[in-house]
Amino acid sequence: MKYRKLGRSGIKVSEIGFGAWTIGLDWWGKKIEEDEAIKMLKKAYDLGINFFETADMYGKGKSEKIIGQVFRDMRNEIVYSTKWGYDMYNQEQIGHNEIPQKHDPEFLQFALEKSMERLQTDYIDVYSLHNPKMDAIKNNNLFYTLDSLVDKGIIKSHGIALGPAIGWQEEGLYAIKNRNITCLQTVYNILEQDPGRSFLNTITENSTHSIENENAYNTGIMVRVPDASGLLTGKVTEKTILNQNDHRSYRKKEWIIEALKKIENMKSIAENKDWTIPQLAIKFILSQKPISVVIPTILSIEELEIFSEMSDGKYLKEEELQQINELYENNFYVPQSIA
Repeated sequence: MKYRKLGRSGIKVSEIGFGAWTIGLDWWGKKIEEDEAIKMLKKAYDLGINFFETADMYGKGKSEKIIGQVFRDMRNEIVYSTKWGYDMYNQEQIGHNEIPQKHDPEFLQFALEKSMERLQTDYIDVYSLHNPKMDAIKNNNLFYTLDSLVDKGIIKSHGIALGPAIGWQEEGLYAIKNRNITCLQTVYNILEQDPGRSFLNTITENSTHSIENENAYNTGIMVRVPDASGLLTGKVTEKTILNQNDHRSYRKKEWIIEALKKIENMKSIAENKDWTIPQLAIKFILSQKPISVVIPTILSIEELEIFSEMSDGKYLKEEELQQINELYENNFYVPQSIA
């Protein structure tokens, strides 16, 4: 396992992180029982993963509780990244529908205390706004409070997690340019490179490098959905029927058909490197320096092992990245479907 610095914080994180939403929710086609979740977390640590990304919303605290239980005696060896902002204490979520948000200083203090209780810790390494809208990102008092929590050591750093779906370019760019965020979490993969590319470019332009740390960036990108909801790992095909409770069911069939054609047209790049398409998908992301950590959706120990092996330092050269960018800009030479 290789490691990188997480933005301006200097926190050392594994290139592959553990996205712990799957141990709190069954939104990816599988319910993971608690004993299995514990085994997965322990195995992740054994494989060199030190970055565990969760949120208070995941199972109404279930994900945080399991993480806290597993790592309570080895806290300083683990990086806890959690999110806040949904008023789950006074609202009941129905299905995948969003509940009201409460991104204000008072709720911040309350939510932070509750998350620390569940995680059995007196500090959080990375504390991110969960799917914030522009009014929250422009709230000076809120970010003053976050910065003061960093000064006190209660949180080591803070960031924003954009969503719930791909997009939110304006919010992301404003935060990168105007807020003291350590990281920005976004959807980014070979098939869905925007708005990720604009974030990467802006981070590169705005970051200051020193001779001692020329690869340090002010903001680190945390990538989720690196496999395009399973298309880049072969889990989802044209024939796949997704349960309505599966978070991927929002993907339109026309988009899936078009994406599979694009994957066919990138196979030659993978073959030239002696890689599989899943390896190309992850290594494409890790080839870009402002990326701090990739958070694949992991449902089993076998998947943990597969993704962990992809962090080996053997990535794409600049000209190979350019080749993929050109393919992307030409829609991988696939006529666009009309949905």
